[in-house]
Amino acid sequence: MLLVLFKRIFGGKHEKSAVTESLHIAPEEVVEQIRRGEASRSDFIAAYKPYIAKVTSRFCKRYIDPERADEFSIALVAFNEAIEQFKGQAGKSFLGFAETVIRRRLIDYVRKEQRHQGTVPYSAFDQDDEEEMTVNPIETKEALHRYSITQETEARRMEIAEYDARLKQFDISFMELSDLSPKHSDSRLLLISISRLLASDPQLYEVLETKQKLPIKELCEMASVSRKTIERNRKYIIALALLHNGDYPYLQQYIAPQDQALEEEAEARGVRA
Repeated sequence: MLLVLFKRIFGGKHEKSAVTESLHIAPEEVVEQIRRGEASRSDFIAAYKPYIAKVTSRFCKRYIDPERADEFSIALVAFNEAIEQFKGQAGKSFLGFAETVIRRRLIDYVRKEQRHQGTVPYSAFDQDDEEEMTVNPIETKEALHRYSITQETEARRMEIAEYDARLKQFDISFMELSDLSPKHSDSRLLLISISRLLASDPQLYEVLETKQKLPIKELCEMASVSRKTIERNRKYIIALALLHNGDYPYLQQYIAPQDQALEEEAEARGVRA
């Protein structure tokens, strides 16, 4: 999986072409050739797409999919803008300059996304960076923080929707979980421990997946509880087992304290939960 991710960020193997040839010449020289009409702008941009993706991912602090992310499209436009604006005097690096332009445009994008929270004109940025570009680090940090919160909220919303769809396969609704949850903490811990047994046992979990029903007899024996306890809390146990084994990092945070409590209790008894 990591190999695939690295290939997507930095690009795989390509046949020798104008794109790869662009990587064998100093970018500053290629920029001058483009301006003289002696080199292809599109080939140059294509050759540096992995670099653009890397800069964009570093700025956003997450992997950016070049095929779908708006941020990458903005970075491409910024890279092209850098070709127009770059001045090679004083031995400046084109890639360093391009990264600065990309960051500026991404900051503008983040600020635009947060316009409902109020915007500050870009002219208010009052510091010069190493490329003599004007920035305001405090405002940039705040804008990125607000953007991060927005992204996290959206990710949480999508996760709930995915989990709800998963629950519906077992005739359970996300909205009814609060009613299904036991009011007493000891009862919740007991049901969480039972759901962990179910989620961690491949054979039992396969029964749940294929037959969409609980292996009640086995769970009663493993957890030393009555059949009535399992049957009365069937939906709640299933929901927790699906949560344990699913890709739901945000929702799993809500049961993490209970899981920790079970681990501590098991450690105190000298056994593994």
